[in-house]
Formats: sequence, C-alpha cells, structure tokens
Amino acid sequence: MSQVTFEDIKNNEEIKTYIIRADETLIELGYTEHSFAHVSKAAHGAHDILQMLGYDDRMVELAMIAGYMHDIGNVINRVDHAQSGAVMAFRILDKLGMDAGEVATIITAIGNHDEGTAVPVNPLAAALILADKSDVRRTRVRNRDFAKFDIHDRVNYAVEKSALVLNVERRTITLELSIDTQISSVMDYFEIFLTRMMLCRRAADYLDLTFKLDINGTILL
Repeated sequence: MSQVTFEDIKNNEEIKTYIIRADETLIELGYTEHSFAHVSKAAHGAHDILQMLGYDDRMVELAMIAGYMHDIGNVINRVDHAQSGAVMAFRILDKLGMDAGEVATIITAIGNHDEGTAVPVNPLAAALILADKSDVRRTRVRNRDFAKFDIHDRVNYAVEKSALVLNVERRTITLELSIDTQISSVMDYFEIFLTRMMLCRRAADYLDLTFKLDINGTILL
C-alpha cells in the first residue's frame, strides 16, 4: 500500500477529467459552479477545520482529498451523486494503492455530503459538510442575464462576502454572510438553504461545536 497524497489527487488527470465533465453536466442542468474553484474551496475548508481542531496531519490530508473529490459523481447524474461519487472514488483510490482504511474513511465522507442523504458519521464527513455547504458566493453564478436569474442565482449573486469562522476557544463555527438585500432577501436565503444550514448544525455538533449563521451582522441560527 502507498500513501496517496493530496498533491497526487490534485495532479491526477483522471480526477481532473471527472471534475470537468461533472461540471459540464451541471452547466446543462442550470446549476451554479461546481468546478475546480468549488472543490478546492471545499478541500481547503475541510482541511482548515480539522487542523484547527487538532486532528493529526494525515486525517487533515484525507479531508482535503475527500473535499477535492466529493462532487465527481455529478458526471453520472445529479441524483444520488454523493453515492455515485463515493463508488467512483473507491475505484480510483484503490487503484492508486491507498490503504483500505483510508479509502473507507474518504468514501464514507463523500457518500455523506449531500443534504438529501447526508449524516456526519465521521470527522471528514462533518468537516466536508461544513466546507461544502458554506460555499455561497457571487462567483458561483454562471448566468449573466439578471432578468433570467432563478432564486439560486439571486441568492448566490447577492452574497458580497462570506467566511466560515471557527473559534476553537468558544467552540463555535460561524458562517458570516454579507448579503445585498436589494438582490435577494434574507428570507430567500432561508428558503433555499435552510436544510443545508440544519445539516451544518448537525455536522458542527459532531465536532463538538455550535454552528451559527450571521447575515449582515445578525445571528439567525
């Protein structure tokens, strides 16, 4: 067995292809950006959470790998993409010679990141959920015709600033958003993302944290 690194994954041409083709599928379905910007943000976000909480270096690296690969299942179909992605990741990582225990940890996280079926069953899954669901930003909107924005476009485009802030001493993790309410109301945000925020709360609980949502300086969760 070999120790597969995040750099190995990031430079793997097969994985790059699946990320690109998965995002192409989502373009046709009208989804926001799910390409390298999103998966890199998820990878580094999961890394930062576990590192700040004192997890060992290898666990932190596995979180980055899970984050980078978490959306490859979209190349098959958006429906059940977490489970499809987990099966794809198993094949890739097994072929690369990764230890079976590490493979199991990663595919469990990938298979439990989508809000329809997700459960924060291990530290990687919890960190990935928080990093993935907190990626709300204007640059994820592909549609440039404001008149044709759907509610997902409006909510993401309205976000002027976003940050996921972990306070280890207070054991809190806060999604801080600055929203232009002329573009999208706070209620629109809740309509679209309430399920995701509840999942973030469960993920934070798993890590012995309290999840908070701060929109325009007001704590809403």
